[in-house]
Amino acid sequence: MKIAVLVKQVPDTATRIALAADGASIQTSGIKWVLNPYDEFAIEEALKLRDAHTGEVVLVSFGPDRVEETIRQGLAMGADRAIWVKEEPSGSAEMDYLGRAQVLVAALAQEAEWDLVLVGKQAVDDDAAQTGPLVAALLNWPQAMVVLGLEVDARARRLKVIRELEGATERVELPMPAVLGAQRGLNVPRYPTLPNIMKAKRKEVRQVALADLGLDAASLADDRRVVVEGYQLPPPRPEPKVLTGDPAEAAAELVQLLHREAQIL
Repeated sequence: MKIAVLVKQVPDTATRIALAADGASIQTSGIKWVLNPYDEFAIEEALKLRDAHTGEVVLVSFGPDRVEETIRQGLAMGADRAIWVKEEPSGSAEMDYLGRAQVLVAALAQEAEWDLVLVGKQAVDDDAAQTGPLVAALLNWPQAMVVLGLEVDARARRLKVIRELEGATERVELPMPAVLGAQRGLNVPRYPTLPNIMKAKRKEVRQVALADLGLDAASLADDRRVVVEGYQLPPPRPEPKVLTGDPAEAAAELVQLLHREAQIL
C-alpha cells in the first residue's frame, strides 16, 4: 500500500499566544512548534497498515523552514520519506484552507497510485477541520473523518470505518483510494526511539517549490474564500472570591453570588 499522511506544524498547546500588531495573526517568535497531535494518530495508523500489507508511508507537508523539524519527527516515528512543499515568505500567509488544500493535492499529483491519504481530523491551532474534506473533494475521492476504527481489505480495495458522531458512532464502507481523518482513540502513537531518530536524519525529504507545482502563492491568496478579519484574546479571568466564616452563611452568600453575578441560578 502507498499511503500519504498530511502533516502540519502547530504551536504547542502550552504556548502562551500573543497577537501580532495587525490583529489578524499571532506572533510567531518564541513559540514552541510541534507536530499536530491528531496527525500522530494518522501516522501511526499508516505505519500499522504498511506493516500489515507492505508498501510505504510518505509524509506530505506545506510550510516554512521550521517545518523540517516536524517532518523529521514523523520520519523518526517510522515513515519512509517525505514531500515538503516549501512555503514562500510572502503570500502564503494570506491563503485560506482551500488554497492550502490545493497545494497539498498538487504535491500528491506528482506521484501516482496512492491507496490512502490520512490526516488528523483537525489541527489544534485553529480547529478548522477543513484540510481532510477539502483534499478529498479536490481529489474526488470518498472520505470519512473523525475515524475511530479501520479495517482494510486490500484485495477487494474496500475500507470498513468506524467514525465518531455527536453522542454515537457510525459504521461506513468506502472504496479505495480514500481520505481518512484520524481521531484520538484510533490507536496509540509510538514514541520515536533513538535509533529511529538517527535514521530519520538520513531519510529522503524531497523539497518542492510552489512553482514546481504550477502554483503561485499570490494567485492562491487572491482566490481565497475565507478572510480573517481579526483575532481577539479571551477576556482576563476575574479575581476569585474566597468565602470564609460560618459555613451556613458562606453557603447562603454563594447562592446569592451565583444568582446575581454568575446568573446561573
